[in-house]
Amino acid sequence: MKDGIYRNTCPRNCYGTCGILSYVKNGRLMKVTGDPKHGYTQGRLCAKGYASTQFVYNTQRLKYPMIQSPRGSGNWKRISWDEAYSIIAGKIIELNQRYRSNLASGYNKFSGNLGLLHYAVEGMFNSFGPHTKPTGNPCALTGKLAVNQSFGDNYSSVPEDMARANLIVIWGANPAVTNVHQMKFIYEARRRGAKFVVIDPIFTRTAEKADIYIQINPGTDGWLALGIAKIIIEKGINFEESTRDQTIGWEQYKHFIQNQIDLFDVSKRTGVPMEAMEVLAEFYGNLKPAVTWNGLGLQRNDRGGHSISAINSLAAMTGNLSNPNGGLYYIHFDIDYFPHLLLNHQGPIHPTITNSREVDISNFSKNALNLTDPPLKFLWVASRNIITQDQNLNSWQQLFNQLELIVTVDLYLTKTAKKSDIVLPAASHFEEEDLNVGYWHYWLALNQKAIPPYFEAKSDLQIARELTKKLNELSPDFSNFPYEKEPIDWIKEELSPEIMRQYGLTSYEDLLKGPQKKLEITYSMSDPEKFKLLPAIETHANDLFLGENLQQPLTYRLLSPQTLLKIHSQYELVSWLDHGETDNIIELSYSAAIQHEIDENTKIEIYNEHGLIVGTAKINPTLPNNVVLASQAGSNPINQLISQKEEKDKNSASTFFYDSIVKLRKWREKYV
Repeated sequence: MKDGIYRNTCPRNCYGTCGILSYVKNGRLMKVTGDPKHGYTQGRLCAKGYASTQFVYNTQRLKYPMIQSPRGSGNWKRISWDEAYSIIAGKIIELNQRYRSNLASGYNKFSGNLGLLHYAVEGMFNSFGPHTKPTGNPCALTGKLAVNQSFGDNYSSVPEDMARANLIVIWGANPAVTNVHQMKFIYEARRRGAKFVVIDPIFTRTAEKADIYIQINPGTDGWLALGIAKIIIEKGINFEESTRDQTIGWEQYKHFIQNQIDLFDVSKRTGVPMEAMEVLAEFYGNLKPAVTWNGLGLQRNDRGGHSISAINSLAAMTGNLSNPNGGLYYIHFDIDYFPHLLLNHQGPIHPTITNSREVDISNFSKNALNLTDPPLKFLWVASRNIITQDQNLNSWQQLFNQLELIVTVDLYLTKTAKKSDIVLPAASHFEEEDLNVGYWHYWLALNQKAIPPYFEAKSDLQIARELTKKLNELSPDFSNFPYEKEPIDWIKEELSPEIMRQYGLTSYEDLLKGPQKKLEITYSMSDPEKFKLLPAIETHANDLFLGENLQQPLTYRLLSPQTLLKIHSQYELVSWLDHGETDNIIELSYSAAIQHEIDENTKIEIYNEHGLIVGTAKINPTLPNNVVLASQAGSNPINQLISQKEEKDKNSASTFFYDSIVKLRKWREKYV
């Protein structure tokens, strides 16, 4: 690689999708800065971005393909890529011959790298013909379905416009930790006089900066939205005529609010005082433009979709969807509008099986265990660390026991990699070409290959090209993956004429000059027949919003939000970011500490029927009495205590991480 400055893009599952300038000398990444031509991140990075050099040149990065025998023994042996490909291809072909299809082979992949070329995993499996694949979205599907029900399509306002709002209300998000770039637009709005309100069960770093913080009982946000709507209607401070014109179902919605919502009941359920509801109603009714932000935390319980629907309706009935610089924020899914030629690659037609076998990713292990004729026998894991991200870990262990070969592709020897038979070293985003589109802002960016691969690391696309070539060597025409195509070929094809038009591009080379913003963003309520007020309104309120989820005495709702310096287990091996202050810390209220006679910094246990976690107690005076708080990932991952509900409809929702109930006690060392 030539010395110089390259354009890269952070591909993590994060709001920022930050533009990066990479400084390379003698083929080595020397430093990174933010790209000032990226109009959202504006030349800034988060701490994780600035630690990129240590992330890339980390002694714990995987250097070579390795095989472990027996599985889980820690007895690793270096092998060549050709050996790895031969073993993997041999197993795929053998399973195909044994079961007369590829349904016994499957993959589990999600959000470790959101670059478009990382759909090479899906394209590779498609190239075999029908197989077993995950479907759904464990992080955001519930909210997406709620937004789609209300708007009929994708919807999220332009984040830069938040700077010109006069009211910003954040429900269940903590951008000071998880979306740091958005804070500059919030600060700008506040300098102009905007009111800033945060609604959250946890007194977060964002809540610290708000004008008003409202602590709400977990899972009851829908009730609060309905209560605010009732006050607005009763006081006559809404714009009824415009609401009737711009929405569907206004009269039915109004009747529902007036006759089925009791404000004292709302206050009791939510824990929000009547005075706070009245202030919010006054703000929503009179401060224009107003911004409403539905955080991902809202939809991590089994009533989250209804809560988002109620909040969407509150924003609509107060006239804030059609008001410039107002609007509604969740996340958008513009990535769905790209051609996705790798994701949609068409494989060979099977004589009797028409489609691949789909497994809901939110409950993958349990559903995969139920597969027969054939059972799942081979699993490829990419762009995720199951052991620190997933739930139902007991069923995952059962599935691992059933599998004949597990292959994990990663940059590090993660907890999941340690349970695999073969690990393959993945390239970092500085070592590959890619194309990135955000899910919060509306900027499209190129990722250049800035440095040579770390030792023998390879991109997902390169692995797909080489493995499919090996498959065809061992079994002619087994795969139809176009392994001769280079990364730049895929990138150029993703920039279809329609995508070029949407982003104002004349050629691929335009992205070499800097990221480009989407020109037409249809986020305003220009179509009066577009928004549906509170879908399924005919259902009783008690059926819609059982959000209080009554707990037994001396039980606690487990909340596990993201932390500032990690994304799940990503970056946990980067020493610059490892301050050790969050690993195995369990926060509890004063009330819970007194109840269980627990002192600060003593070891405690939280447990339920799924497992037990030992951690250090931290007494948080702002925490609700019925909540305990623990960070994700770490040496003893909290997701051991999380299990998806059996009755969740297939592909109907994201994972309900925040419905987990635990008990706590002092550490019982003699039983460990």
